[in-house]
Amino acid sequence: MSTFVPREVQAGLDAARKQAGRKRNRLRVEVDGKRHPVLRIWDDGFAVEAEVVPGLRGLVDLYDGAVHLKRCLIVAAAEDAGEMQYEFKRMTEVSDQQPLDFAREEDAPVALLAVDTGA
Repeated sequence: MSTFVPREVQAGLDAARKQAGRKRNRLRVEVDGKRHPVLRIWDDGFAVEAEVVPGLRGLVDLYDGAVHLKRCLIVAAAEDAGEMQYEFKRMTEVSDQQPLDFAREEDAPVALLAVDTGA
């Protein structure tokens, strides 16, 4: 049995794979107020479509739909099969709370209640 696939058939399969990835993937990368779809993501990087997304570099934000996931400093790594791959130099999780510069005690009071002296 031959495993040879004609070039046209391979191109069609690649296009179908990219189209399916775009439909089910909600991941987006935002740069300068513009959002671009992410084809796939792994521990230390992600890939976008090379023809659609302009060259990225520097600080970007990673979203899953409308949820802001991470703020990343990226560098271009490689271009392969129509994908531009980027690696994370630094990745910071996004939080909805302000960071603390001190250790919070487990039994610390949440609020201060005034004592009514009746005066």
